[in-house]
Amino acid sequence: MSKREEQKTEQVGYRNPPKRKRFKPGQSGNPKGRPKGVLNMATVLERVLRENVIINGKTVNKLQAAVTQLATKAASGDLKAAQLLIALVRSAEERAIQGAIPNSVPDEVDEKVVAGILKRIETTNKGDQKNANETVAE
Repeated sequence: MSKREEQKTEQVGYRNPPKRKRFKPGQSGNPKGRPKGVLNMATVLERVLRENVIINGKTVNKLQAAVTQLATKAASGDLKAAQLLIALVRSAEERAIQGAIPNSVPDEVDEKVVAGILKRIETTNKGDQKNANETVAE
């Protein structure tokens, strides 16, 4: 079979690239991408902040130690530390509120969706009752 005949029989289109353009087995689509085992910044930061340190004979993680030190500086009158502490508290409160009540107030679209679902349930129940009455009558 010639190349032209192969190309005619080969299906090419959306999600079906020509055979010569397809990845070879074991070949990556992004060969210079992030190597396996390399951690991203969020993972590294989380691991470092969870490491334990000993302060005044007590074992606490680094995040607790840093927040404690920040609060101590803010209480002693350091304005920058106070501003940063207030920003952290606000951020934590906003996250707590968003996590507790994701969307407590239904809007018009939600109400229309619920009304449509209830209407479908009612029509389904009426149809089931008709079928049940027909089988009883037989």
